[in-house]
Amino acid sequence: MAGINKVILVGNLGKDPEIRYTEGNIARLTFTMATTEVYKDKNGNRAEHTEWHYVVMWRQLAQNAEKLLKKGMQVYIEGKLQTRQWNDKEGQKHSVTEVVAEGFQLL
Repeated sequence: MAGINKVILVGNLGKDPEIRYTEGNIARLTFTMATTEVYKDKNGNRAEHTEWHYVVMWRQLAQNAEKLLKKGMQVYIEGKLQTRQWNDKEGQKHSVTEVVAEGFQLL
């Protein structure tokens, strides 16, 4: 049976998107996005928990999103999770899990 890797987020942009181009002139847009969960704590008081997500968009989607998205905007994102790993100049291993967006909608 095949697996499913599907992410749906509704939240607010934490910063203006940043676009860069690879050596092959492929657009890559990145930004952070916050999703906030509201719940009642054990004493019945309203509480919030905010989770931050790294979002990446590629190619034409990235170019379109760069024109529309700004810090603070609420947006619907659909995509998949992807983890990247690399070694820095000192040989230290790093990894990051990102949402690779396949579509978005302004809310």
